[in-house]
Amino acid sequence: MAAGGGGAWKVAYADFVTAMMALFLVLWILSQDEKIKGDVQQYFRTRYKSVTKQSVGIIPIENADMIRAKRAHFDNASAIPLEHVRRLNDDLVRAFVANPNYIDMKTMSVQMTDEGLLIEFFNDPSRRLFQEGESKMTEYGKVLFQIVSWTLAKHDSRKSTLIEIEGHTNKSFKGRREDEDEWTVSTSRALAVRKLMSKEGVKPQQFHKVTGHGHKRPLKGQLNNLDHPYHNRVSIMVRPGQVDS
Repeated sequence: MAAGGGGAWKVAYADFVTAMMALFLVLWILSQDEKIKGDVQQYFRTRYKSVTKQSVGIIPIENADMIRAKRAHFDNASAIPLEHVRRLNDDLVRAFVANPNYIDMKTMSVQMTDEGLLIEFFNDPSRRLFQEGESKMTEYGKVLFQIVSWTLAKHDSRKSTLIEIEGHTNKSFKGRREDEDEWTVSTSRALAVRKLMSKEGVKPQQFHKVTGHGHKRPLKGQLNNLDHPYHNRVSIMVRPGQVDS
């Protein structure tokens, strides 16, 4: 045997030990009950417990309309401000995932689109953002919109973002009062979100548009059911752009 060649066996031994460990792990899993198997399966489905640049893709959440943080293809002209929006996306998803015991992930969607970062909050009957038939926020709604506000305020800069807020309802929406129809309430809800965001540090010049659309812009995933409660929502589009001084 040549001098200095005695270490080659260590590599083979390490491979052998790794293979044996994987084998024993599989055997251990197969010997467990269904609950543990399900927990292990769920762990690998939701392996990205924290959000990094490597993990930003589709982030699965148990029993949820997933938080989608999918990067899209953009024109080179908006590359610099777009990076700002992408960092905002990373921090925003991180903030929501960090509070799983309080925040119900099925009440929201965060998605990178060709236009910017689209954040949607659904007025789920089991976890309402607003009082039924009103524009008054619930405590749960305030927490969600505060998280968005704090994250947007933290990322503010001259090459920052433009914010558009839209209120929506489903087709069967009825206001609590006779003088409050879908148009009034959807607009009032969007304005209420703008007011809270301003209070929490988002600069007035960042707001580009605040509108209410009633049921005329339904959620794309529920076009066959215009009465679905998730049509009752607030959409926040964060676009890359130059904020006026």
